[in-house]
Amino acid sequence: MIIALIALIGYGEVGRILAEDLRARGMAVRAYDLKLDQADSAQPLREHAAAHGVALAASAADAARGATLVISAVTASQAVPVATAVAPALAAEAFFLDFNSASPGAKIRAAEAVHAAAGRYVEGAVMTSVPPYRSRVPLLLGGPHAEALKPLLDELGFAPKVHSPQLGVASATKMCRSVMIKGLEAMVIESFTTARAHGVEDAVIASLKETFPGIDWEKQTSYFFQRVIEHGRRRSEEVREVAVTVREAGLVPHSAAGTAERQAHIADLADAGVFGPRGEPGFARSADWRVEADRLLAAVNKDKA
Repeated sequence: MIIALIALIGYGEVGRILAEDLRARGMAVRAYDLKLDQADSAQPLREHAAAHGVALAASAADAARGATLVISAVTASQAVPVATAVAPALAAEAFFLDFNSASPGAKIRAAEAVHAAAGRYVEGAVMTSVPPYRSRVPLLLGGPHAEALKPLLDELGFAPKVHSPQLGVASATKMCRSVMIKGLEAMVIESFTTARAHGVEDAVIASLKETFPGIDWEKQTSYFFQRVIEHGRRRSEEVREVAVTVREAGLVPHSAAGTAERQAHIADLADAGVFGPRGEPGFARSADWRVEADRLLAAVNKDKA
């Protein structure tokens, strides 16, 4: 298949990484992000696009128009709205790859919009953090057009695996994993910050090392703090979709609901500057999780005062 143009809807961390890798392969890339419409957030995106030869569009539909492949990499709550907005602009038989962390039900609704416009929808479940792997991140494909899209993604340098021809299966796999991964992040931050407040963190870590000797709790906890501080907003939206997935199974999402609240709380504090201004050198990069835990405790105690 001749790849005329690739459209990226969402030009955040994931979108920019994909843009860099696709441009390195000589692909024409056009992108759109809601932040382009906001004066305080547009400039860094415009600078990145200019540096890497990415064309910017005025809307999601404009970005998708004429594209061979559209990749949607937005926040979970925007997965269905983006598919609905883009669908009328899709070329016949164009692929729409949904990179978003949304529930199986949301993926099915997004697919309905794309298929009604004669596009080919494929759900993509990203199974771990993108930055270490970049476009080679493990990616599960789902839906009736997954097999057709895989060779194209292989050619573009992705690492796809067809998971199921049935829509929703790949996303359910990711969502169930996220109950554990995002939940562990929230639990560790809550446990270690509480231990820090009571002065028992060393004893807690020693006990955990004895029970789970294969985990470097100091390093892992610092990483969890970094990721949640930087990406808590996106993670909280994802875990809300996880909670929807749990409800779709007929269960009550006790753990997922709590995880979403913890992630959102950290995001609120980050937006308020508790962990330093975003973009500041060292923001959410401390090699010692205690630095961030102390900032968190200081903010909580200030609110109580």
